[in-house]
Amino acid sequence: MLNKPECKVEFDESGKAFGVTSEGETAKCKKVVCDPSYLPDKVKKVGRVARAICIMKHPIPDTKDSHSVQIILPKKQLKRKSDMYVFCCSYAHNVAPKGKFVAFVSTEAETDKPEIELKPGIDLLGPVEETFFDMYDRFEPVNAAEEDNCFLTTSYDATTHFETTVKDVLALYSKITGKELDLSVDLNAASAGEND
Repeated sequence: MLNKPECKVEFDESGKAFGVTSEGETAKCKKVVCDPSYLPDKVKKVGRVARAICIMKHPIPDTKDSHSVQIILPKKQLKRKSDMYVFCCSYAHNVAPKGKFVAFVSTEAETDKPEIELKPGIDLLGPVEETFFDMYDRFEPVNAAEEDNCFLTTSYDATTHFETTVKDVLALYSKITGKELDLSVDLNAASAGEND
């Protein structure tokens, strides 16, 4: 049910999900995998993220003109409870028009003023053409997936390197299948297969 409006998870009398309905059509399933926005009664709020998206005409200063940069500002250095993350990419990655750079600055929100909280990260960027601020709540599932057939992801956190997102996906895979996902590659077997 990807890219469908107003999806509703359908439950039977025992509380188990059996399908998803959108535009009058129900897709039957054995398990529902979704983010917290689809089942708000099965999650709890665990925090808020403050984020800025900045448009620039240049790479981040003092990064050797890199078109891709990841910076983590430690919480101790900032006298905060959480680290701050800065990520920058550019037109070289086909995410912006030629000559433009896009930077993301984010942290776990400690106030309702993202402009002030994110200033240490934004100050690293040099001149910024335009900045868009955003705050959003973070949620984690509290349901028992084995009882309701609903497998929920956690919300995106403030990190910009996706490590926590990958861990969440791997944990979800194990929860759904009962197996650990093995991403190792046997190069000998792979090359032997090419020779067949």
